Amino acid sequence: MAKGKFEIYKDKAGEFRFRLKASNGENIGASEGYKAKSGAENGIESVRKNSSTKESYDVFEGNNGKWYFNLKAANHQVILSSQGYSSKQGAEGGCDSVARNAPDATVDDQT
Repeated sequence: MAKGKFEIYKDKAGEFRFRLKASNGENIGASEGYKAKSGAENGIESVRKNSSTKESYDVFEGNNGKWYFNLKAANHQVILSSQGYSSKQGAEGGCDSVARNAPDATVDDQT
């Protein structure tokens, strides 16, 4: 069975970021920018560690009417943010997808 993967990449500003993709290639969530690649790598480990804890997810409606979720570390810092979903159920499904995909996801370093 295919599994999800983390992709580490550099953005236009030269910061390191990662995104989590489901086994079907869909983007589930993305990180903030990090100055060093080690920051992104630590972020991935934090996502793996916190992805199975339901209380680590914050599901909310954005100003644009779309639904989002953030995954937070134990220190309450956001470590993964979703794209917009058309419904709260969609965002909650995204949380479930992170919980399923993140723990065993491979890392694809594109830097």
